[in-house]
Amino acid sequence: MPHFTIEYSANLTDRVDIGAVVELVRRAAADTGVFPLGGIRVRAIRCDDYAVADGDPQHGFLAMVLRLGQGRDLPTRKRAGAEIFEALSTYLDPVFASSRFALSFDIVEILNETSWKRNNIHDHLKAEATHG
Repeated sequence: MPHFTIEYSANLTDRVDIGAVVELVRRAAADTGVFPLGGIRVRAIRCDDYAVADGDPQHGFLAMVLRLGQGRDLPTRKRAGAEIFEALSTYLDPVFASSRFALSFDIVEILNETSWKRNNIHDHLKAEATHG
């Protein structure tokens, strides 16, 4: 259950291809080898109403949270998180160079006892692998 939620300030729309960011995060997560491909979800939410620091409308942000199911030890979570953050940060280097910008990434571990899921994507991917 690696589910990424990206919130970003509306003023990034003209400076960043958010669809490319979503794909970059998906690919970086898959490339870590830590997460099952069928469980990866990445979504981006544009924030039209926001205030940053002193309220200057030129300030921008991208805040990403990974909701992750239990079962991976801290060193594994840290390694995967660092790899994903590095890929995202590098992609956004031009934004840092041309504007005032804040980037954050947090991992939140979800307790199995209070999480419910239904998913047939894993089965589909396994079937594709055996027939494809």
